[in-house]
Amino acid sequence: MRKARRRRRHDNVMADQSAANLRKPRADAVRNRERVLAAAKAVFSAGGPDASLEAVARRAGVGIGTLYRHFPTREALYEAVYRREVEQLGELAGQLMGEPSPVEALRRWLRSNVAFVATKKGMSAALALAAHGELMAFSYDRLTKAVGALLARAVAAGEIRADVSAEDLLRALVGMCYLHDQPGWQASVLRLMDVLVDGMCVQKDEAKPAAPRARAGAKPAVSRATRKKPTYK
Repeated sequence: MRKARRRRRHDNVMADQSAANLRKPRADAVRNRERVLAAAKAVFSAGGPDASLEAVARRAGVGIGTLYRHFPTREALYEAVYRREVEQLGELAGQLMGEPSPVEALRRWLRSNVAFVATKKGMSAALALAAHGELMAFSYDRLTKAVGALLARAVAAGEIRADVSAEDLLRALVGMCYLHDQPGWQASVLRLMDVLVDGMCVQKDEAKPAAPRARAGAKPAVSRATRKKPTYK
């Protein structure tokens, strides 16, 4: 009986160790995948001739074989980076809903999108080939809901004009990013994004109406309080 019990305990320990050994590669694989995605974002954002899968693997600190095990094709990596960026922007919008200033929360989210578009521009050709209805619907739905929630909060606070839609903001953002393609374009777009947000703000102090201009040759009006009474001697 004692031998049987010891045997069962030994088997249980070995089973636990085997389970731990099986979990460890999975955790390593998840970490490697995240490192590859983060490296791919940086490399694709920079663009140019160095935006290769080999450059991604070097930046991530993994072998090219590890990269291909997670992403068998270039298009698969591009799509994974794209989805990850969209998901992170959705999460960021949720976090910014707790910011004290609704306008600044909206501004920060829009500015964060400039980096997303930079990554997207670096892999635009492959995305055009790999794009499909589900991917486009996924990104449009997530981004529209994210900016829509931030915009609605700012409008409800009376800080942003109410005739602007989430779609308007996304169209303006994409238009600004794709019209600028020279080095340093991101700084220019960030500046224009600030101009856009400032222009949408509701002015709390209404301008006072100007006093009517006096007609030429007209005598200035004199109040009754200051009008002198005639004196009689």
